[in-house]
Amino acid sequence: MSADLRRRFASRVEAGRDRHGRKAVETVIVPLWVHVIKDGALGAPDAAVRQQVAALNAAYGGKVGGADTGFRFELKGITHTANSEWFRDPVANEEPMKRKLRTGGPETLNLYLAQLSQLVLGYATYPYWYKDEPQLDGVVIDWRSMPGGPLVNFNRGFTAVHEIGHWFGLVHTFENGCEAPGDFVDDTPPEASPSSGCPGRRDSCPAPGDDPVRNFMDYGYDRCMSEFTAGQAARMHEMWDTYRRSGA
Repeated sequence: MSADLRRRFASRVEAGRDRHGRKAVETVIVPLWVHVIKDGALGAPDAAVRQQVAALNAAYGGKVGGADTGFRFELKGITHTANSEWFRDPVANEEPMKRKLRTGGPETLNLYLAQLSQLVLGYATYPYWYKDEPQLDGVVIDWRSMPGGPLVNFNRGFTAVHEIGHWFGLVHTFENGCEAPGDFVDDTPPEASPSSGCPGRRDSCPAPGDDPVRNFMDYGYDRCMSEFTAGQAARMHEMWDTYRRSGA
C-alpha cells in the first residue's frame, strides 16, 4: 500500500506494549460520514452528532469499561437532507436514501440519522454483505437515541455503538442461545436470551460464566452497557482485515 493510501484510510499499528506488558492493540481510524435526515425542525442537531462521535470513541476505546478495541472514529463530514418520507420511514426508503447519500469504500462508515419505531432503534449491514451490495452498506439509527436525546433509557449514544458493532461483524451476545457456536467469541459466556433493563447477576446457560449483561452487544439500557471484550475486539479486527481494510 502506498503512503498516500495509508494516510487516506488512516490505519496504523501502534508499536510496543501497553503498561500491563500486553501486545499493543492495532489502532484503526475509521472515516465517518454522518447523514442527518430531517422533517422540518425534527432531526438531529450537529452538536448531538459530535457528542455521538465522542460516545463512539469512548466506548470503542474502553473509556467506559471493558477492552480498548483499537477502533477510533474520525468525523469527515455531516450532510443534511430535508425529506419527510426518508425521515419517517428510513427502512422502506433505504435504497434511494443510501444510493444518494453514501460515500467512500468499505472502510468508510456511513451513519444515517432518521426516526424509527420504538421497537427498532437501529439496524446495520454486516461487513460480508458489502461485496454484493456496497451502496447499502452502513448504519441507521433513531436520532432520538443520541446523547441527550428524548428516548428515556436509550439516550447515551449506545444504540449507535451496538449497531456499529454489527457493522464491524459482531453478533448479539445471545446469538444461538446456549448452543455452540454462540456469538463466535470465546470470552463472552453463552446467554439464553436477551437481557433487558438493568439486570443484576444473570446466568441463563449451563456453560461456565455469568451472562454478559453489560456488553454493548446485549439489549440492556444505555446506562447499564459498558463494555466490549478482548475477544470481540479480535473478531472485529479479523472482519476488518478480511472485508473492510483497503485492498482486502
